[in-house]
Amino acid sequence: MKKEELFIHLSELAVSYGAYKAAVIPVSDVTTDPSFRTLCEKNVCGNYGKNWMCPPDAGDIETLIKELRSYGFIFVYQSVGTLEDSYDFEGMVEAMKAHAKLMADVREAMKDEPFARYLNLGAGGCSICEVCAKKTNEPCRHPDDAVASLETYGVNVSALAKAAGMKYINGQNTVTYFGAVLFDIGQI
Repeated sequence: MKKEELFIHLSELAVSYGAYKAAVIPVSDVTTDPSFRTLCEKNVCGNYGKNWMCPPDAGDIETLIKELRSYGFIFVYQSVGTLEDSYDFEGMVEAMKAHAKLMADVREAMKDEPFARYLNLGAGGCSICEVCAKKTNEPCRHPDDAVASLETYGVNVSALAKAAGMKYINGQNTVTYFGAVLFDIGQI
């Protein structure tokens, strides 16, 4: 399999699992910004210090950006949920559940791909466990499967969407979530 065939395969795989769109781009096209950590510190999502894969426990922002930059490619995928209106919180939650399933399917499929190494990133804090072990003062129960958010790694998701040929906002009464896999190609 050639590199271009692998990229098409990954995109088709994500779409088969329910992604709206998917693409592979070089990591050099990813815009990062350490100031996203400041947004995390404001704890709007409620996961700051309460999820092993969120700040501050996920690691130093400069270290995470350096780790991201050590990969060659990023496989980006998005899901788009339909809402009744812009205040449809239940619709947003349902769309996030559907995206979490998509991320789980992609995460599992990546184990069979010809990567030298890879790292899954998602939307929001890791949700593999119903209650993160951080909240019960235990070590992470699934360190090999746990998923940090794109923002935890300083990724500007709006710019990422554009670089991958996707829209960050997909129209009125929709909600869009992103996931990604950083990877290096092994033997293909």
